[in-house]
Amino acid sequence: MIWGASVILFPSLAFDVLSIPVPADLSIWQGMGMVIGVYGVGYWLASYDPIRHWPIVAVGFLGKIFGPLGYVFNLLQDKISPAFGWMLIPNDLIWWIPFGLILWKVHQQKWPLK
Repeated sequence: MIWGASVILFPSLAFDVLSIPVPADLSIWQGMGMVIGVYGVGYWLASYDPIRHWPIVAVGFLGKIFGPLGYVFNLLQDKISPAFGWMLIPNDLIWWIPFGLILWKVHQQKWPLK
């Protein structure tokens, strides 16, 4: 939620820190900040009982997988700066472990779904 809020309030900050040219129109980036913040609320609520709220965790996990895949796809087409990849570590990659462990536990307890 903090990352989402910072993207909304200070949209050029990440670009400045990573020495990436700031896009002319930051409204799409700020829109992503809103989505990230809303997901943060969902994760926070799911954290009270992540096994019960596993669908929220699963949607989050998919986002944490597809985000880096989109980065690689765009990087291979020279549409994104390699420096942008540093944002993947705190925003996506570190979440693979806890989300993966939660979903593995769900798999062990609930599959096939009863």
